[in-house]
Amino acid sequence: MTAPATRTTRPLRPGRPPLRLVVVPTPQPPLEDERTPVRLLIPGVAAPRPRYRPGPRPLGALASVDDDFGPTWSQRADLPDARDAGRRLITLTLEALAGRRPLAQLQPLSSVGVFAALSGGRRPRWCAEGTAPLIVGPVHVCEPVDGVAEVSAIARRAGHAHAVAARLEGIDGRWRCTALQIG
Repeated sequence: MTAPATRTTRPLRPGRPPLRLVVVPTPQPPLEDERTPVRLLIPGVAAPRPRYRPGPRPLGALASVDDDFGPTWSQRADLPDARDAGRRLITLTLEALAGRRPLAQLQPLSSVGVFAALSGGRRPRWCAEGTAPLIVGPVHVCEPVDGVAEVSAIARRAGHAHAVAARLEGIDGRWRCTALQIG
């Protein structure tokens, strides 16, 4: 019997070490409670975590004002139309990013983290440059939970289409944007 032939690895170029295969174990996915929600406005710019979050949604009736001193969740019946609020938010945001409107007008419509990302982040080039009009298409609304709406629309400018999506949560009787994604 003959011994099996062994391959020796030679460096491709003199003076360089040979290539070697390193097996890296695949990490397990994080537990559900360890995941952090992705609240990304612009790729590469993460929004800071908001300073406060409303308490858990009450099961039956809302807590009275005397019981809770802070923002409270609102039920769908107490909120205005989500489609109109989503269109207004998307239009105002894109106009502010284009420099046609002050960013301060978005503060009452957005959470602390989203507003901080809007005011501190870079603006998308397609939105900030050019003079072509910005046209927002039909707004699509999905309400996965009572008091939460997820809106999306297509913004067109100079023949190009860009997706815009936002999560609106009913807080203190009005819609507030808690996550925003501009493509």
